[in-house]
Amino acid sequence: IFSDVAGDITIVVDGESFLLHKFPLVSRSGKIRKMVADAKDSNSSKLELHNIPGGPQTFELAVKFCYGMNFEITTTNVASLRCAAEYLEMTEDYRDENLVARTEVYLNEVVVQSLEKSVEVLSICEMLPPVAEEVGIVNRCVEAVAVNACKEQLVSGLSRLDCNGESAELKSGCLEWWIEDLSALGIDYYQRVVCAMGRAGIRPDSITASLMHYAQASLKGIGKFQIWNPARMKSNRTMAENDQRTILETLVSLLPNEKSSSIPQNFLFGMLRMGIMVDASIACKLELERRIAFRLEMTGDSLFDVDTVHRILINFLQRIEDEDNDDCGYESEGLGSPGHGSLLKVGRLIDAYLAEIAPDPYLSLQKFIAMLEILPDYSRVIDDGLYRAIDIYLKAHPMLTEHECKKLCKFIDCQKLSQEASNHAAQNDRLPVQMAVRVLYFEQLRLQNALSGSSGDGFLSQRMSSGVPSAAMSPRDNYASLRRENRELKLEISRMRVRLSELEKEQMFMKQGMIDKSGNGKTFLTSISKGIGRIGIFNGPTGGKRQKSSRKSRGDGKTGRSRRYSVS
Repeated sequence: IFSDVAGDITIVVDGESFLLHKFPLVSRSGKIRKMVADAKDSNSSKLELHNIPGGPQTFELAVKFCYGMNFEITTTNVASLRCAAEYLEMTEDYRDENLVARTEVYLNEVVVQSLEKSVEVLSICEMLPPVAEEVGIVNRCVEAVAVNACKEQLVSGLSRLDCNGESAELKSGCLEWWIEDLSALGIDYYQRVVCAMGRAGIRPDSITASLMHYAQASLKGIGKFQIWNPARMKSNRTMAENDQRTILETLVSLLPNEKSSSIPQNFLFGMLRMGIMVDASIACKLELERRIAFRLEMTGDSLFDVDTVHRILINFLQRIEDEDNDDCGYESEGLGSPGHGSLLKVGRLIDAYLAEIAPDPYLSLQKFIAMLEILPDYSRVIDDGLYRAIDIYLKAHPMLTEHECKKLCKFIDCQKLSQEASNHAAQNDRLPVQMAVRVLYFEQLRLQNALSGSSGDGFLSQRMSSGVPSAAMSPRDNYASLRRENRELKLEISRMRVRLSELEKEQMFMKQGMIDKSGNGKTFLTSISKGIGRIGIFNGPTGGKRQKSSRKSRGDGKTGRSRRYSVS
């Protein structure tokens, strides 16, 4: 109708101008009618609307409604349209089925009937001015979420029975599907929804699950780019930290009563840690401490995140392996690669960590063993730290079976224990008998080694010098050491072949002497003496002395010489 008629009024909304016609606007909007009437006295055809809810986009939809143009009301625009209609006074006083009435119908018949749509409208209301609260959109959506959650709870009675045979993850998914939707709300609206749910009779466990999910989605990023300092001034806190502090304190205030809901202890510990980081109020931290103390004996999970440390070690070992592969390979003749030095440092660090987590009574044997076996043997020069950690674990877990104790102790290399650790292990009743026997055996070897004049430092030096690859050396260093020892063995074999050739020649000389059978046997005895003298190179100085002694005895009398000759 108005396509061929020139506009007679310009309305400016937040800097954006609309050239429109007065008649369709004043017929539905009380505010524009009053503004046009006031402007007629001043002969002005330009009006300005300030702070209209939804801005120019929503005003354009309201104008289309005034012109009778078709558009769709959805959950995305209904809240802003309802607020704009209230701002423009588009009520039944000016026209039947005006924009206020049309949006109210959609809110009552579509939005509040659905939990998901109610949450979506609530999230949009957070960006609207207080008029959304004044026209009752927020209250109706909050109550609608609570009522629909109650309906879901009643329906979930059958779902709970259907899910009894399924996994916990599937069961949780079929019962609490709306928990994730609530995490999209700001903390103020979320608080109102949770309080309404409590009044409506929602199960405390469901509320607890929702609180945990909301905390997981909202409380993150603190301390990520800065070192936390508890002594810093409150005025230096960032806006994000202030927001997170408000979220944490609100969530703590919403926690259900201890007797009505079982709140996981690890969640409470995590909230307390976060409360310390964001400098939460004393009342908030005391409340968390009180709740932790209320069910402290129910703490059933390990307080240490062993899985995270395990993954970090896997990445570290992968890096070391990649760096070694980038080097010159196994042809290096040097002992102690940079990667091996890093492994030794990490080995000492992990031994200290194992001793720290070992007293935890809820640390499973499987996770502890995973931490024990992830590092290779050559990452430890001595096993004292490893022995200490295992001993602490055995003491804190007295219910372990003998098989489990043996499974733990197999990671200890008795040859890499110091004198002090060996003495302790030999008298340790917590260790399996086989372990104590091994310790005593190697301790005896160590003692014999010391008495024989070898290095008294222990068995490690003996192992490294005897050709046995040391557990304190990396495979690369072991390879280089074995190559050198291989060359030395080849040289020694060559020398032995020369000696063997000389002995064969001497044997032929001795046989020839027997055939000759000289009168007094002097030639034969001389050949024997020379042969023994050449064999003496394997016996060292002691063998030489025995040779002179035998010569002296042979020179003492003819009887001995003739008896020796006759025997031959």
